[in-house]
Amino acid sequence: MKLDQTKITVLVLPLALLGACAAGPDYVRPAVEAPAAFKEGWKQAEPRDREERGRWWEVFSDPLLNSLQAQVDISNQTLVRAEAQFRQAAALVDSARAGYFPSIGGGLSTTRSRASASTTAQPSAVPVSRGVATNYNLSFNASWEADVWGRIGRTVEASVAGAQASGADLEAARLSAHAQLAQSYFQLRALDAQRQLLDDTIAAFEKSLQLTQNRYAAGVAAKADVVQAQTQLKTTQAQAIDTGISRAQLEHAIALLVGKAPSELSIARAPLAARPPSIPAGLPSELLERRPDIAAAERRAAAANAQIGIAKAAYFPSFTIAAATGYQSASMAQWFTAPSRFWSIGPALALSLLDGGLRRSQSDQAIAAYDASVAAYRQTVLTAFAEVEDNLAALRILEQEAQVQDEAVKSARLSLELTLNQYKAGTVSYLNVTAAQATALANERTAVDILNRRLAASVLLIKALGGGWSNASLRLPQ
Repeated sequence: MKLDQTKITVLVLPLALLGACAAGPDYVRPAVEAPAAFKEGWKQAEPRDREERGRWWEVFSDPLLNSLQAQVDISNQTLVRAEAQFRQAAALVDSARAGYFPSIGGGLSTTRSRASASTTAQPSAVPVSRGVATNYNLSFNASWEADVWGRIGRTVEASVAGAQASGADLEAARLSAHAQLAQSYFQLRALDAQRQLLDDTIAAFEKSLQLTQNRYAAGVAAKADVVQAQTQLKTTQAQAIDTGISRAQLEHAIALLVGKAPSELSIARAPLAARPPSIPAGLPSELLERRPDIAAAERRAAAANAQIGIAKAAYFPSFTIAAATGYQSASMAQWFTAPSRFWSIGPALALSLLDGGLRRSQSDQAIAAYDASVAAYRQTVLTAFAEVEDNLAALRILEQEAQVQDEAVKSARLSLELTLNQYKAGTVSYLNVTAAQATALANERTAVDILNRRLAASVLLIKALGGGWSNASLRLPQ
């Protein structure tokens, strides 16, 4: 029988051309309402094309922080896991694209068989031979499904969007790890500043204790003054020791962020030298391009939209072309001869006629999942706006608070100096001195805490703005 190529071409070509008519809706990015400007205003964006946008932590000008941040990209295990998940998602894209191409297989076999002696032959048939038979078989087969209704195309579309979302997740995890490290580092440095302040205060209190002891020995001060001075000194020493707990825990947390065991990292004490940098917030609409978590949420909406097309395509028949060829013989000598050759080719249509509402429920499920992903995307955008506003407000208010607190520190220092002089002159009791000392120390510690909060708000604002990332740099599987 001769294969009629014309008939097959006439049948296949129109169906293949229908592949452009993909089932389900084409994706359109969900609309979100972005405000014209941030409520807090802050500073307008300025062209900074020469700046390194990726290493945003360098604006704090801390060499040790820069060194620790460099280790995050190399050794942080959370990022290693996220990168592996991205590679997994990219491999799923290649798996989905394989559906565009025919599958080809082959087989080589030889079998020996003997018919059962108890087999009953047909009445009119010649008695069946019960001897041993040998069959040799070499076959090649191929099959190809025409993507008539766009099921494969939608599957690829969903896989690509999912891989893009995974890539954005990786960048979001990277941004989070860098921001967490910066916050922990500045908090550790704030504890170093607190410890230095307490150590300086302890030295001053030791001098005050010596002063009261000398005055007591001279008979011009009461024993109560000595006891008060000792109490003040020991209390402050206990506070200095207590800072070691939080510092050790922060050092351990930093070690985990850079991918090391806590025993492998030790950070020497140093003053808190960093100051909050000037951070232009830009426009709210820029967050849609600059935040990786927004990009991930939007890509998941695109993937969910493609799943609707996959579900809709199940309503239509699938069209497959299968072909097979090879050699089959009962004799090895005649195995690869022309009479032993066989072949087959033909199209097939398959359609589910009754499924108990399965396809409808799958379609409804896909639509509901898309609606949920759109809501998640919009919520992510709103959360991003709120985070930027929160930290802009925090920076504005904390800057004002720092200015007032600096005045309070100066006043507390002056009050302590005057009160101590009055005590030496015998015009006030030592209780006034201890009160002035406690007030001065509290204001000094509050000033350090405000600086730490300002640095934390700066880091969180950079994170809320996307850390200089852009979805234009999102790695797309090819």
